[in-house]
Amino acid sequence: MTFTCSDGRVLAGEVFGVPDGVEKRGTVVIASATAVRAAYYHRYAAFLSENGFAAVTFDYRGIGGSRGGPLRGQRVRWFEWGSLDIDAVLAWALQRGDGLPVHFVGHSFGGYGVGLAEHAAGLGRILTVGAQHAYWRDLSPRNQLAHWGRALLTLPLVGVFGYFPAKCLGLMEDLPAGVALDWARSRKDFTTAAAGSLRTALRAHQAAVTAPILALAPTDDSYATIPAMERAVAYTPNSPSRVVHLPPEQYGEASLGHFALFHSRYRESFWPQTLAWLRDGTWP
Repeated sequence: MTFTCSDGRVLAGEVFGVPDGVEKRGTVVIASATAVRAAYYHRYAAFLSENGFAAVTFDYRGIGGSRGGPLRGQRVRWFEWGSLDIDAVLAWALQRGDGLPVHFVGHSFGGYGVGLAEHAAGLGRILTVGAQHAYWRDLSPRNQLAHWGRALLTLPLVGVFGYFPAKCLGLMEDLPAGVALDWARSRKDFTTAAAGSLRTALRAHQAAVTAPILALAPTDDSYATIPAMERAVAYTPNSPSRVVHLPPEQYGEASLGHFALFHSRYRESFWPQTLAWLRDGTWP
């Protein structure tokens, strides 16, 4: 289906309805990591629907089904993925929630970006996985160098192509120029990417969020360090939050990294743990 943002941009998305005979517990909106298609989360969305939560996935503007034509010339900023895109999907879910709670699961930027959305004030619970906005000083010294190496690659390529051609480099999804540059510049205070009244509105949206936040990440996630995760939850000061680092050994793995936990091999381990949080607000 499609979702229409307040500026008229149309996003592509999917709704995984609760099967007949399963008690409906509410709705969960799932927001992707940067440069990742929503399809990556479809297996997890199906799991939630089988357990009573209608699940909604979508592609940000400029990504996948919401690419919207050639990226060159598209004026898209990273914060708009939260303030416009996540917000539109939350508004849709809240309007059609049948009085049941609407929760949120956000991966990487998705877990940070929810606070930028005005309608996040209506959420019941928030689960984030690897959530942060890639501020370079929150990384280990080794990963700081890797981040700046990628950032230095981004700048000239955006200048030549008018967008970041990730697919040509064997990476994930191409990125609109504004999103790629915002990521590369990696601001300490993310909201300074917006100016004047817009920045004021973003901070007001963050302050209006009161849903409890469970912020999770593997201990070997190169971006979601404890300082990065604590920085992310600090933007929503009126939400009670808990930050948890997960050792890979807990899931029988030597390494998990930034992406693994949404893979279906964690259907019997990590996924039921997230379900307990969404359903009951509990975590082991």
